[in-house]
Amino acid sequence: MKFNLLHRGEWIAMGGGLLLLIGLFLPSYVTNDSNPNAQIDGVRGGLSYFEVHTITGWLLLLAGIAPFILAWIIVRENQLSWPRGQMTMVVAVAAFGFIMYFAILDRPGSPSGDIGLGIGFFLMIVGVLMMLGGSIYRSEGEDTAARKPPGVI
Repeated sequence: MKFNLLHRGEWIAMGGGLLLLIGLFLPSYVTNDSNPNAQIDGVRGGLSYFEVHTITGWLLLLAGIAPFILAWIIVRENQLSWPRGQMTMVVAVAAFGFIMYFAILDRPGSPSGDIGLGIGFFLMIVGVLMMLGGSIYRSEGEDTAARKPPGVI
């Protein structure tokens, strides 16, 4: 295994994946203390993203592991049929979509105006953006396959 093959992009993406994983378990939703009716599934206070959104929580957990899988592929010098970093980029964009959807459009709890965002959401957003930036940085340095004209196999 050659750890010297890891460049700046991989380290940035792995740091972002770590932030995403930490943010999943920190309070992402916080109820308004001045409103006794503000609650999420009957609970008041701060709830983590993983407690509220179980299915997408698992998907984001897998997304946070993606940069580490990329680093493992690079260290072991495995060959891929696509440029390295491209799949991590796609995973980061999908994770960003999940996070922003639940932060802006479909915030849980009632009344939704009294449910705020906690530190977990902001860590997850920063982590996903770091994953995206690191994977873009990595994929720009990759050689792409020569393109063939249409109709040529």
